[in-house]
Amino acid sequence: MKVIFTQDVKGKGKKGEIKDVPVGYANNFLIKNGYAVEATPGNLKQLEQKNKRIEKEKQQEFEDAKALKEKLETLEVEVKAKSGEGGKLFGSISTKQIAEALNKQHGIKLDKRKMDLPNGIHALGYTNVPVKLHKDVDGTIRVHTVEQ
Repeated sequence: MKVIFTQDVKGKGKKGEIKDVPVGYANNFLIKNGYAVEATPGNLKQLEQKNKRIEKEKQQEFEDAKALKEKLETLEVEVKAKSGEGGKLFGSISTKQIAEALNKQHGIKLDKRKMDLPNGIHALGYTNVPVKLHKDVDGTIRVHTVEQ
């Protein structure tokens, strides 16, 4: 019997897969517990439409990430911090502070975990912070650290 998996079933199939399974296993376990539905022409058409919708959403996310990258290239985020002699900061500027400043100054909400800044910023001046906007799109935020 052909079934369409609605959930991952260990050792049998992943969500969205169409597989042939024994009739008893399908009726008594998979369909009964909601792990799968029978692969009828109507259900196959629903699966196809769902896959098209998901693909369209992924494409839209990719386009949005590219647009955000273009916008970030033109912006500059200014972060104020206390510093000592020689332009060395007391402490450091973290990705959280950069994300908050970006939101406050330009109205762009960006998750701090998407920024690749392992040690923070420790000196005054300009720093380019790499940002992972999408699986295939990387951007850069220009951060200007000034004395408070």
